[in-house]
Amino acid sequence: MTDATVRAKLLGLPGSLRRNSNSLAVLRGVQDALPADIGLEIRDLRLPLYDQDIDTPDAPAEVHAFRQAIAAADAVVIATPEYNYGMSGVLKNALDWASRPYGKSALIGKPVLVISSSPAFTGGVRAHQQVNDTLLAIPAKLVAGAQVVIGGVGDKVKDGKLTDEAVLKFTLGAIDRLVAAAGK
Repeated sequence: MTDATVRAKLLGLPGSLRRNSNSLAVLRGVQDALPADIGLEIRDLRLPLYDQDIDTPDAPAEVHAFRQAIAAADAVVIATPEYNYGMSGVLKNALDWASRPYGKSALIGKPVLVISSSPAFTGGVRAHQQVNDTLLAIPAKLVAGAQVVIGGVGDKVKDGKLTDEAVLKFTLGAIDRLVAAAGK
């Protein structure tokens, strides 16, 4: 698919580093279910720990690349697990890097959809709220409407991808709202 045929470019951020994480599986399933004119690039969040002393024009290359990927995307999809009733440290660290420089973050006004998942029936709602609070502080543009919260996620993933039809249909509705919020 060329850039000319892509209506919307989305950036997917999985909040887990695990090779076969449920967060990554959710994004892979969504990626496969998207219409042909919507692209979703999934980006690994292996970044150094945020340190304002190295947040300079000479910051690590992976930080510059991460910020550029956000800037180049029309909108962002975050898939977060819930660790001990909160978001993962990996995701919080990435959002801290993304929120800088203060007042000039590529996330300011950027449409963002948060998807939380958990093996528990609650679907990661506490992590979901923490991510939303952090995004509001940046301030990113949270997508309005019903939140995507996936409980019992382990039963909805097969071969490293979210496959549950009802969850995918609901999530694609949220993606439609995200794309509309991006003006695409």
